[in-house]
Amino acid sequence: MPHKFNATRHHKFGRKRYRVTNWAEYNESLRRRGDLTIWVTNDALKQWRAPRRSTPRGPPAYSDLAIATSLTLRAIYKLPLRQTQGLMRSIAPLMGVEIPVPDFSTLSRRGQSLKLPEKPRIESTEPIHLTVDSTGLKIFGEGEWQQNKHETNPKRRSWRKLHLGLDLASGEIMCSDLTPDNVGDPTALPGLLDQFEGSVLRFLADGAYDGSPTRNRLTARFGDDVEIVIPPPTNAVLTPNSLNDPSPRNKHISQIQDHGRLAWQASSGYNLHIRAEAQIGRWKVVIGPKLSSRIFDNQKTEAKIGVHVLNRMTELGCARFECAG
Repeated sequence: MPHKFNATRHHKFGRKRYRVTNWAEYNESLRRRGDLTIWVTNDALKQWRAPRRSTPRGPPAYSDLAIATSLTLRAIYKLPLRQTQGLMRSIAPLMGVEIPVPDFSTLSRRGQSLKLPEKPRIESTEPIHLTVDSTGLKIFGEGEWQQNKHETNPKRRSWRKLHLGLDLASGEIMCSDLTPDNVGDPTALPGLLDQFEGSVLRFLADGAYDGSPTRNRLTARFGDDVEIVIPPPTNAVLTPNSLNDPSPRNKHISQIQDHGRLAWQASSGYNLHIRAEAQIGRWKVVIGPKLSSRIFDNQKTEAKIGVHVLNRMTELGCARFECAG
């Protein structure tokens, strides 16, 4: 087949250039991400010891906030539990406080049923634009290079699936969940939607969420006004009643057939879904592509702490871009 046989179908775009408009604030936010006082606050130190328990069992020595603070530092600096204990033991005298430091076994045990302190959300009557995506986090096994190069046994390789829901306006992760790798994206969606209150004006997701169950669930939860932007598969066809009563999915299929998929992505706003993919890439860089814990309950706690870390970094400041040509 000639090299230029499909040349008329190729889409060529000029490379756009962007520049950051708030370099000073963004640089300072990057510095503050490594500041220990950002993560170990005075409120955490005041509530370090657990309150007295009224039940017959003995009271715990450390509050949930103390365990969450230690595990947060572990996630930020990518430390094992023993090194996390050593870090906390050195921070206490540096900050001039006398607090007991939980040992590594206590951190592991308390992490299975840890209740993270809920952050007070700013009440807003404005509906949000929600985009969801998922990725895999490795828990066992060697890397792909090790397996291909040295032909290692891949039997113990295992994954967990991380689901994230992002608010496009604020950049905050509104909902998250960690499931086994055999749980599909539409199956995990109800658990994500139950984690926040409020209405959604537009919902963006990739083709894995395409189907009547997802659309019916979103309509039942947020009403008929919610705009659902999910790309249909390449072999999608119009329903028989599409001419008389076209559904939103039929409209998307018609637009793709008439103008092409790239034009539909731009007109429907689906291109904004790339921010969810960028957030997942940010997770892989900041938190890491692997889970350190081996127990599933500890892994879920580790994922929730990762969400807290990324949201806190977002509050400290993010880069703002503008097109420079």
